[in-house]
Amino acid sequence: MSSVQSWVNDFAARHTQLPGAKLAWLAAMRQRAIERFATEGWPTTKHEDWRHTSLAPLEQVAFDTQAQPVDVEAIVRELRGDEPGCWLVFVDGRHAPALGQLGALPSGVRIGTLADALAHEADLVQQAFGSETDGGSPAALNLALASDGAFVHLAPGAVLEEPIHVVFVASGEGAAAFTRNLYVAEAGSQGNVVEHYIGRDGNISFTNTVSRVQVAADARLVHTRLQQEAPEAFHLAAIDVEQAGKSYFASHSISLGARLARHDIATRFDGTRAESLLNGVYYANGQRHVDHHTLIGHAQPNCVSHEHYRGILADRGRGVFRGRILVAPGADGTDAIQRNDSLLLSRLARNDSKPELEIYAEDVRCTHGATVGQLNEDSLFYLMSRGLDEEHARNVLIYAFVLEGLARIEPEAVRRRASHAVRALTPGGHLLEELE
Repeated sequence: MSSVQSWVNDFAARHTQLPGAKLAWLAAMRQRAIERFATEGWPTTKHEDWRHTSLAPLEQVAFDTQAQPVDVEAIVRELRGDEPGCWLVFVDGRHAPALGQLGALPSGVRIGTLADALAHEADLVQQAFGSETDGGSPAALNLALASDGAFVHLAPGAVLEEPIHVVFVASGEGAAAFTRNLYVAEAGSQGNVVEHYIGRDGNISFTNTVSRVQVAADARLVHTRLQQEAPEAFHLAAIDVEQAGKSYFASHSISLGARLARHDIATRFDGTRAESLLNGVYYANGQRHVDHHTLIGHAQPNCVSHEHYRGILADRGRGVFRGRILVAPGADGTDAIQRNDSLLLSRLARNDSKPELEIYAEDVRCTHGATVGQLNEDSLFYLMSRGLDEEHARNVLIYAFVLEGLARIEPEAVRRRASHAVRALTPGGHLLEELE
């Protein structure tokens, strides 16, 4: 069920059963969203933002929003291990409370589902929900069909010491999940959210997810996405962030799974002296395709943004990066750095990179750059001359290449988890523990 009309039909059949269906503002917005998707359809390579990423393979597969879920307790248990923190679990887009663990929460911290928030805190949801005009047509389809998602609200001054883990499991055969997450950090609050996307090996699934983030003045929010779905899966994701003055937001995007993965990440500074960090590590082997599109809107003066993405491409894997930094008139004092570096491990691997600066202010410090290359033969020879065999030496250099991106992840427990996931994809990765 990937044709435009099939999704329109799905909406017509289910929209009255979706959470918040009786809320007039939401029902009207959903209707406008599905009409937009019906008009625009899936983006094609004729769209500038999609010229390197084709959704044709997605359109050729049938998906089902009502697919029968499979027991995934063992998968979730293995993921969690003994790591502390709050765990909120969704299976094929549906909340699975028996698999999660919230525990005792600090004062001023609310963690739950979007469905529950729509039922009890509709006014707060409405101001953070976004609209059908946000993003591209996949985001509009998400708004129309989103059945649930995570809702996190940090009251003014609230501090969450442990991370909030939100787990999305693709379990059913051909399952399609549309989730929408809202993260609201009020003034002076602090929190760390980790989104996990996992699935059963061999399962062809479709995930369309949107995370809406609001970071108020003097608040600090760190958002990490660990995308480790099956190699046959399709994954479309968007993160839309609004930052007030003196706020801090960090995004860490670790993309290690899915046949086709697209990540749209955008943040906008609505106040002075705000700061953001966009950091990413991606790995594509086989014929997998990973695409990161970012947009940082410097609309206010004296704001700082640092952007670093590193990719490893093997076999026929393909990476795409397009990062745009927009410095508006009057945004003097802007300090922006943007980099994309890619490592090609085969002749057929490919990376398309397009870092962009669009500057309409004068007193700024902005730099950008991109590199695409192979392993350095001199470095490889040096390690082999010190006793390492060729395979181990190659793995050391590959892991060292992404280590800089992994080192930026916080807190330490999340960094270890991401590092382990990257090493697991590298032959002999267990030998690289000493590089941590």
